[in-house]
Amino acid sequence: MTSSSRAVAPPAPRLLSLAWPLFMELWLSIALGLVGTALAARLSDASAGAFALAIQLSATLFILFRVIGAGVSVVLTQSLGAGRRAAADAVARAVLGASTWVGGFTALAALFGAAPLLRLLNAPAEVLPLAAPFLQALAPALLLDAWNASMSSVMRAHLRSREALAVVVVMQISHLALALPLMLGWGAIPALGLPGFALALGVSRALGLALHLLLWRARLGLVPRWSDWWRLPGHELAAVLHIGLPGAAENIGYRLSFMVSVGVAASLGATVLATQAYALQLMSFVMMFGIATGFAVEIVVGHLIGAGRLQAAHSLVRRALARGLVVSVVVALAAALAGPWLMGWFTQDAGIIAAGATLLWLTVLLEPGRTFNLVVINALRAAGDARYPVVAGAASMLLVLAGGSWLLAIHWGLGLPGLWIAYALDEWIRGLLMWRRWATQAWVPSARAAHRRVRAAAPTSA
Repeated sequence: MTSSSRAVAPPAPRLLSLAWPLFMELWLSIALGLVGTALAARLSDASAGAFALAIQLSATLFILFRVIGAGVSVVLTQSLGAGRRAAADAVARAVLGASTWVGGFTALAALFGAAPLLRLLNAPAEVLPLAAPFLQALAPALLLDAWNASMSSVMRAHLRSREALAVVVVMQISHLALALPLMLGWGAIPALGLPGFALALGVSRALGLALHLLLWRARLGLVPRWSDWWRLPGHELAAVLHIGLPGAAENIGYRLSFMVSVGVAASLGATVLATQAYALQLMSFVMMFGIATGFAVEIVVGHLIGAGRLQAAHSLVRRALARGLVVSVVVALAAALAGPWLMGWFTQDAGIIAAGATLLWLTVLLEPGRTFNLVVINALRAAGDARYPVVAGAASMLLVLAGGSWLLAIHWGLGLPGLWIAYALDEWIRGLLMWRRWATQAWVPSARAAHRRVRAAAPTSA
């Protein structure tokens, strides 16, 4: 494999310097989700199930943002790697307007479709009255999160991961500081329960948006115009959608298939749903290193492809995957060993603790397969090979993840362990398919085409 000819470009960023701020961002986000679940569990196990169901549904709605989110980082990093700053700035402005439309639609869907969507997921009778108003209260935060996510992606593409981390730290600390009194009550402040968590989330996201605007001006020299908030420029968005649509299709396919498994868990009752919620929160901590590594790989590979350094990209992915596999197994094993103690954070119900501990042992089997997906899919997308993950993984997500959840949990009566077995089988099947694609260098033609396209897109600008 040879690299394409290229003009002088900035040196490639180091993976670790990008990965650790991303890891801390994820840790803070997941830690806050853990705290939110624990606070909801203090109200009741039904509240914990409602919290988990509404959060999962809001995440499913927000997956629509991946239509642009999956493409913006790749297009920006390729442009910056090729020295095309003016083109990168135009894309950043375009994505801001697209975020308004996508975020607004998502917020409206949560506000007006809460109850029907929750019924579609088989929300238990004792959970639905708690989950519906909570999901509606989350609606404003979904719009704010769309803006924050796009602006943070631009910061990271410009290798400003530390500044992006600082915004996340401020958002999460302010969210926690507000969530505690608003959920549980404090002095003259009444206990609002789950809607209090949503109100605190909205305030913290508004603060994050203000900070991102300051950082765009101070660090990137970008000041959004009024028209940038709603305009949809076709040329810039076409480049984003070229990567984003396949990436979003893969994410949407996974999320919808995963929500089938959530519906299966909900159909088994509020106690099973609560167990699922607690185990998923703990599994999120196990996933953090792989997710951070995958995002960092996407940024670095995008810069390398933009600069025409294909061999360097190939070597980097192999190293990152090897390290990720080792870390994922070690972390998953540690979580499994501490399973009963960790589940005790949420509940004192011995049955829930035992069931959750079993799921964490199955996570040891699941996580190495997931690491293949987290690292290699992001690398393929950054190399311009965005369609393969959708085509290759669609059957597994539909038949193994969605169909296998029902078959193993309901038809064969394995319950929650059946869901986790379906998760593991799907991750391994898709992960090995992605690795075969990368290892055989079948992505190289797409990478060369992406490099030629970004070099021809616009004149070099400082």
